[in-house]
Amino acid sequence: MQTVRDYQDSDRDACLALFDGNTPRFFDTWERARFAAWLDASVHPYVVIERVTDGGARIVACGGHAIEPDGVTACLCWGMVAQHLHGQGLGQALTQARLDAIAAMPQLTSVTMNTSQHTQGFYARFGFAAVKVTPDGIGPGLDQWDMVLPLPAQGIE
Repeated sequence: MQTVRDYQDSDRDACLALFDGNTPRFFDTWERARFAAWLDASVHPYVVIERVTDGGARIVACGGHAIEPDGVTACLCWGMVAQHLHGQGLGQALTQARLDAIAAMPQLTSVTMNTSQHTQGFYARFGFAAVKVTPDGIGPGLDQWDMVLPLPAQGIE
């Protein structure tokens, strides 16, 4: 069984372990300190997916979103899945949970994010389109793909 729940300070080490397990293929090593600082100081929504087995509960994915200063754009932040569990639907569940939370805010018109060449196709399946690609923009061998997802206009009642 797995559940999506809000991040707690006690989840910090497990989230950092997820980051470490996805480095260097999906994250550059310099990003770890930035991620740790974000976990320590962020006031933005962040969730974890916790999987419960006979061995107990374990965090297997985490990710969040923020509202940009313009008030109409959301940004996906620091999404990751345990490396050994890629391809099992956790990334889809995590992304959908974040997009559902964003969709509940009718003032938002789009979602932005940046990712690498390794995961841009995954996000394209959700409707994200590349607006800029920066070779080695994240780090050596990690191109930065800036992507955007327009949100459907919500009717005024």
